[in-house]
Amino acid sequence: MRDLAELPHCEACALSRTRTRVVIGSGPRLPGLLVVGEAPGRHEDEGGEPFVGRSGQLLVRLIRDELGLERSQYFITNVVKCRPPQNRTPRAAEVTACRPWLAAQMERLAPTMVLAVGNVAAKAVFGYTQGIAHTHGRVARCDEVPGVATYHPAAALRGGPNVVDVMRADLRVLRTLGG
Repeated sequence: MRDLAELPHCEACALSRTRTRVVIGSGPRLPGLLVVGEAPGRHEDEGGEPFVGRSGQLLVRLIRDELGLERSQYFITNVVKCRPPQNRTPRAAEVTACRPWLAAQMERLAPTMVLAVGNVAAKAVFGYTQGIAHTHGRVARCDEVPGVATYHPAAALRGGPNVVDVMRADLRVLRTLGG
């Protein structure tokens, strides 16, 4: 198990050479909910906190509306802790290099439920091999912790109200897990 104190100095993959900072995540020490996204974007890389742009604002609003949780009540992180150049999708080797960090966060935070946001997160967290269109809204487990995958809020910003409605439905499935 990795020592999370070493995370800001990680050089396990090539992303360490192009990042501004490692984006560890933010939230309470023992959250009921752990939200896992794909990778930091430009704003996150600059500021050091995940989901601070328009996508993050949408995600926070949907979680508040459907789960009744304020941003201060859950922990939010990413599968990959460093920004991929030009916000490209993280490569398999980068996801693999960061997997021990996510596992260490899961162990330390001990969430009661997990929300994976987007394809990369759904595959990394729940081991899915199919895309999010086939896996969203299903109850799955990550290290014995139940959870659900949903679309990334960036997809909702591009895809409009239909994607937002699907995300809301997925969050209602998560709510039934009771964490």
